Amino acid sequence: MTTSLGGQPEKIAHKHLRLVDATAKDRFELYQDDPDSAETVFIGFIGYRLDEDAPNVYVLQHTIVAEEFGRQGYARALTTLVLEQLKKQEQKFDNHCSYIEDYLDRYPEYLGLRAE
Repeated sequence: MTTSLGGQPEKIAHKHLRLVDATAKDRFELYQDDPDSAETVFIGFIGYRLDEDAPNVYVLQHTIVAEEFGRQGYARALTTLVLEQLKKQEQKFDNHCSYIEDYLDRYPEYLGLRAE
């Protein structure tokens, strides 16, 4: 499944981002598409597993961004896109990732998506 966020929230400074739910790899992948050259660049991913006891709960395990894209807001964009997708699909998440924990401190509007 592929999702693009058209009206990107201010948490996302980059354009032409594309989120892919790579279910075979158990991760959400972030790509940046260049509309002028049709080139696609892999940015990073958030690894997950589905909770065995609650199939609508994603256990978010780790956030990885390629080194050359570090400290440029891509991890924030990736996390925002993932949480927005879960929100749209009325899914919940459990978090095991320190980056996402810090993100939630800054953007508490997503705390309601946490599984109880």
